[in-house]
Amino acid sequence: MARKTTRSGATAAKRAEVRLPPLSPYGGGLEPDGDYDGLEFTDLDLSGQEGPGARFIDCALRGCGLDETALGRARFVDSVLHGVKGVGTDLSGASLRDVEVIDARLGGVQLHGAVLERVLFKGGKIDYLNLRKARLRDVVFEGCVLSEPDFGGAELERVEFRDCVLRRADLSGVRMKDVDLRTVAELDIARGLDRLAGAVISSAQLLHLAPAFAAQIGVRVED
Repeated sequence: MARKTTRSGATAAKRAEVRLPPLSPYGGGLEPDGDYDGLEFTDLDLSGQEGPGARFIDCALRGCGLDETALGRARFVDSVLHGVKGVGTDLSGASLRDVEVIDARLGGVQLHGAVLERVLFKGGKIDYLNLRKARLRDVVFEGCVLSEPDFGGAELERVEFRDCVLRRADLSGVRMKDVDLRTVAELDIARGLDRLAGAVISSAQLLHLAPAFAAQIGVRVED
């Protein structure tokens, strides 16, 4: 089946649609290389726990605390993270496929080197999101606030930002293909303005960014 395209002709992202089976409640902690299948984590404080390399399949994490939780190289497949909160969560090198992240409140979350495929971030606020050298394909950010996200050296393909706030974003070294920014409510790029090739922006956004574009190429604008 052919992929949908946006009005601009860009290929639209394939949106994550997670359908969870009946889940079993889980009240334990995390373990390195743990195997979690068909479980529901509800209102658990997982702060500071060690779960690098853990695998979550058909799982739901709802209202869990993730302060300094170590989940490097973890795998999340067909899972939902709803209302999770925490500072310094380590998901470096993690793999997220067919995952919904809903109303998250996170700060300084580490996703550098991660692989995200068919992931939906909806609502919530994420400060200092580190996605350096990550690979994002078919990822949708919808109605969320991203404050000072770092996409340095990342690869973005079929990524959509819908009705988001994108504040002080670092796009240094980013490679983009079919990235849709047209409905971003606040588009503020701190670094990497020259890396927008492969993205689609609106005419209003172009006017807003015009002074920065002019400065980028050394053009002085005077009345």
